[in-house]
Amino acid sequence: EGTILKASMVLPGKNCPEQASIEEVAESTLRCLRAAVPAALPGIVFLSGGQSDEDATAHLNAMNQMGAQPWPLSFSYGRALQQAALKIWAADPVGKLAEAQTTVAHRAKLNGLAALGQYKADME
Repeated sequence: EGTILKASMVLPGKNCPEQASIEEVAESTLRCLRAAVPAALPGIVFLSGGQSDEDATAHLNAMNQMGAQPWPLSFSYGRALQQAALKIWAADPVGKLAEAQTTVAHRAKLNGLAALGQYKADME
């Protein structure tokens, strides 16, 4: 109690010829967590672990759509939250600042919706 777990999702390696579906990642991750993490834990947040921005959001959303879990599931993304904005900003740090800020805010909003199970791919 009083601890939040920062975990990775269960993903195949990038070079694996057979990549898992969004649902398979969500199911495998939840199966692993249910087997190993006490229900008394107040929450779990996920690393993006090299996933694309969209995949990290979609996987979190899928987990939150799979019914009630013993703990809230949310995100603690770094790269998957910032990568697109950093690319925009790097191209022109002064002229593109507002666009980069809008991009970060949009990605944060999408991840917030995914934490509620309310994200849709067409929101991208």
